Amino acid sequence: MTIEANFVLDAKGLACPMPIVKTKKAMKDLEAGQVIEIQATDKGSKADLQAWAKSSGHDYLGTIEEGDVLKHFVRKSSGEDSVERKHEAVTNNEELAGKLGDENTLVLDVREKAEYAFKHIPGALSIPLGELEAKADELAKDKNIYVVCRTGNRSDMAAQLLVDKGFANVINVVPGMSEWSGDVESEVE
Repeated sequence: MTIEANFVLDAKGLACPMPIVKTKKAMKDLEAGQVIEIQATDKGSKADLQAWAKSSGHDYLGTIEEGDVLKHFVRKSSGEDSVERKHEAVTNNEELAGKLGDENTLVLDVREKAEYAFKHIPGALSIPLGELEAKADELAKDKNIYVVCRTGNRSDMAAQLLVDKGFANVINVVPGMSEWSGDVESEVE
């Protein structure tokens, strides 16, 4: 299982607090929304990075263990929680959960590939927001497209983009994966 990251940080052989110190420094060079992979051998680094990401507002996506190496994935926060939403057709997680399995429903997940890999709605199609313009023609215009991201902001932008491209039935799902309580799938063991 390979998960795409924008930057790989080698923190192998370093003891606490060095993996966090190096991660903080590396995060400054990442753009909002990018994913960093932190490779560490310190067993305590998972709990440390989870706690640090939460306290600093970044998204801890998950950890993959490969032998002695822990590969931690964190998405840099974009401050997206303060964005003003503009797309008018909005639904909530509960309504979307009731539509799953309907052949006219398409769940479009516009989060980064790493976010999708760790946790997504079963059957959801993954097209990150940055790739949507180029791949919009792959979507069926006759379906009800429910757009999902972490909080409803990237999905708001994606919904606007699809409407501009002639899609009629586009619904933004708020709050999205940050509070999704339905079934999820993962591509990570």
